[in-house]
Amino acid sequence: MVAGGFAFAALGLSQHAAAAAQRGLFGSLETRRDNPARFPKWQGALDRYFTEVPLTRQACRGRNCELQDWQIFLDGLAGQPPMAQIHSVHTEMNRHRYIQDPINWNLPDYWESPGQFLTRNGDCEDYAIVKFMSLRALGFPQDSMRVVVLQDMNLGVAHAVMSIEQDGRTLILDNQVSQVVPHEKIRHYKPIYSVNETHWWLHRA
Repeated sequence: MVAGGFAFAALGLSQHAAAAAQRGLFGSLETRRDNPARFPKWQGALDRYFTEVPLTRQACRGRNCELQDWQIFLDGLAGQPPMAQIHSVHTEMNRHRYIQDPINWNLPDYWESPGQFLTRNGDCEDYAIVKFMSLRALGFPQDSMRVVVLQDMNLGVAHAVMSIEQDGRTLILDNQVSQVVPHEKIRHYKPIYSVNETHWWLHRA
């Protein structure tokens, strides 16, 4: 996946707004903004997801049954404690094979809906998206969750993870890590921006 460059001016963020930032993910200064639709790849993944939702309750008819199997998996988590649900979603989605967008889609960067990920596997932001939507379907408030685009300072590459606020902690669900980890324990990630269905955040050191 490609994070791209994001200057304050390019994102319509004034220096005054930047000065109003608060400490947030990975210790960064973050400024919340409206209009997440300015990120069309994220918006496209959302739009495709909402067309998939009705299919999760339909019977398989000679086609792949990944969406139905996903719904069965989520139904099996109903009623479990929230942290058990978070760990189960993280573990299950991390079982999928990592595959880069140029190989999978013949595109440099493509953000998949859950149905596309479950059918074709995907790369880092696709794991984050399917975890976001899985927990959303389980009833977690979407405003407690984000897809976070960042720089992995150890590897020198762009990366994406999912964050969720639970029991007063911010937890990170990362396809590169088997455990769910509190964000303050991760020192080598530099967030660039994060997004959910209603807002986005610009991050700076």
